[in-house]
Amino acid sequence: MDMEQILQKEIEESQRELNVPNDDTIHRRDLKKRIELINWILENMKNPDIQICEVIESRLDVVILKINQTHDIFEADKLHSELRILDWIFFIVCKDQQKN
Repeated sequence: MDMEQILQKEIEESQRELNVPNDDTIHRRDLKKRIELINWILENMKNPDIQICEVIESRLDVVILKINQTHDIFEADKLHSELRILDWIFFIVCKDQQKN
């Protein structure tokens, strides 16, 4: 299974879980963000000129900067969730590059 298929499967699983009745709004928010970020990665992967790992690292840096600048715990929580999702995506997409 190639990287795009793995990410597509993650979207499908997240979408399926999102469709299950659940009152946990934080979990639903994270699932939506996960789908959004994976779609963003897939869209960027279509361009062969883009170094996807660098793009992800740049986005990670932006989120970390936003976390450091926020004084709102609720906003920081959302950003920490986004950071965790991006970190997971980075690991999945870039693990082969990390070995080299």
